[in-house]
Amino acid sequence: MPSVVLDIALSAERLQAIYRGRANRIIAQSRDGRSVSLPAHHLRPFLTHAGIYGAFVLEFNAAGKLLSLRRLD
Repeated sequence: MPSVVLDIALSAERLQAIYRGRANRIIAQSRDGRSVSLPAHHLRPFLTHAGIYGAFVLEFNAAGKLLSLRRLD
C-alpha cells in the first residue's frame, strides 16, 4: 500500500485555529516532496500540551483514502 513520511511540527498556538473552527486541514510536505492535505482530526491522538511534533507514516489506498497514520519511533 502507498505511504508517505511526514515530519510535523505544529505548536499548540497554531493548532488553536483548528479548535476554533478556522481551519480543518493540515497541509504538510512529505519527505519525498509530495504535498499532503490531511484532515486535522486525524492528528488529535498525537496532540500534547506543546502541540504535535514528530515523524509520521501516512498509509493510503490507490484512491488516496487514508488507511492509517502512525508515529515513527
